[in-house]
Amino acid sequence: MGSTQRRRVVHVREGAAHAAPDALALEEPLEIEVDGATASTTMRTPDHDVELALGWLVSEGVIAHRDDIAEAKECFDRAGDSDEDEVRRIVQVRGRLPLQVTPRLHATSSACGICGSDLIDLTQRTRRWPLDTDDTRFTLEAVLAQPEALLAAQRGFTASGGLHAAGLFDLDGELVCAREDVGRHNAVDKVIGWALLEDRLPLRGHSLQVSGRASAELVHKAVVAGIPLLASVSAPTTLAVDLARETGLTLVGFVRNGNLNVYSGGQRLGIAAD
Repeated sequence: MGSTQRRRVVHVREGAAHAAPDALALEEPLEIEVDGATASTTMRTPDHDVELALGWLVSEGVIAHRDDIAEAKECFDRAGDSDEDEVRRIVQVRGRLPLQVTPRLHATSSACGICGSDLIDLTQRTRRWPLDTDDTRFTLEAVLAQPEALLAAQRGFTASGGLHAAGLFDLDGELVCAREDVGRHNAVDKVIGWALLEDRLPLRGHSLQVSGRASAELVHKAVVAGIPLLASVSAPTTLAVDLARETGLTLVGFVRNGNLNVYSGGQRLGIAAD
């Protein structure tokens, strides 16, 4: 399934209106089942759903390695002659050992997952690979080039203008994984899920570039995955900056037009505050 669908819309250009089909970003519910029980329902853009589920479980501190998983598969539940739009889409995850996960039985929107003090506590409890000992160094040139490289890989955004993206880069500035979703946190989970399936966790020596703002939840996900640098084309929040400083993450924002702001961990870029 693609990340967009076409709908008839009315375009108004220079005062004139005309109807035509247009591509819109898909947003649909996905249920995540863990060891036979529903753990979460999230609104997301269909594609890479297994990666999304596994990345979410990494972010929740439930799993850390591919060997923690016995099976992860997509399932579809259609009742009678219902339309495709009514099909329940599910990712079923089974652990090699029973997985301890706190269910979120309310629907999580594509805009936000978990916030505030709960997030700070979760980060402290779930991070397995402290960043304080990660002395990875990045070049400004490589980080500044990330947004353009990520944008070139955003096919869904190019078509619809309605999708966020997350991209994982190596030290040479090469894009190794890019994922899109209506939710920025979902896009990051898809990248982390990909890394888990590729046995790449922790992601030392990598940077994560995201579209939109850098929320505290994205900082949390980067820290839990062992990513030492998080970059955003927009601004971070106060909680994001505080959490990044507390955990040793390098956080940069407004990465655009050859400029950026450093909010924490400038030593990894060879930058010291005045």
